[in-house]
Amino acid sequence: MKVVILAGGLGTRLIEKTNIKPKPMVEVGGMPILWHIMKTYSYFGFNDFVICLGYKGNIISDFFKTYFSTTKNIQIINKDESTKIITNGVEKWKINLVETGENTMTGGRISRIRKHVDNKSFFLTYGDGVSDVNIDELLKFHKSNKRLCTLTAVKPEPRFGTLMLDNNLVTNFKEKNINDVDWINGGYFVCEPSIFNYLKNDDKEVWEQNPLKELSMSKNLTAYRHHGFWKPMDTLKDSMELDKMWTSNKAKWKLW
Repeated sequence: MKVVILAGGLGTRLIEKTNIKPKPMVEVGGMPILWHIMKTYSYFGFNDFVICLGYKGNIISDFFKTYFSTTKNIQIINKDESTKIITNGVEKWKINLVETGENTMTGGRISRIRKHVDNKSFFLTYGDGVSDVNIDELLKFHKSNKRLCTLTAVKPEPRFGTLMLDNNLVTNFKEKNINDVDWINGGYFVCEPSIFNYLKNDDKEVWEQNPLKELSMSKNLTAYRHHGFWKPMDTLKDSMELDKMWTSNKAKWKLW
């Protein structure tokens, strides 16, 4: 089963890092966050990746070619808009690096990789967030619900405490509590090939807008509630926190 990773966005909220490299290549513990995401899927036995390239995609391509340069059993195939890397070394990965356009939105990138998923079920996630989600349980949940798409619902870390007010008088302070936070889309999707019927093959289309809304309205979108660790790398603060977790051996997403 293939794993599609969206890795082509501009990463404007992390401009301190992304002015020189794409966000999926920002390092956590000396390795790109993209590598961490791939290691998670690989831990559960899913090693066939389709990486959607865009902004500074050549840096991602160069990384994998260099990363596997010491591996004897490596095959690199260049064809049209994609590059395939097949390795049988430490990482038994098959990686298809697909050019999906520098300014293409998420829905457009997914449309562009349609032929690369072979009309079969596939995983889909963002290239900037790590989690300890159990991929096997996620897939089992998806299959049991028999819908076209499953997203992983997560509760982000609450950023602020709240005030209790009586008119203009502050009566109490309430500490940050994750139970007060709503569920959000955390990525880590499972998709059936029929989801492409909900896409318009338009580079300006945003996956999180009309396509997901229409899947929801047609009762074809389910949510797998993940109560464990999940953290995106949206800002420099996020990047520093993830790096600190790794270097202090507190990286909860490290299952391997």
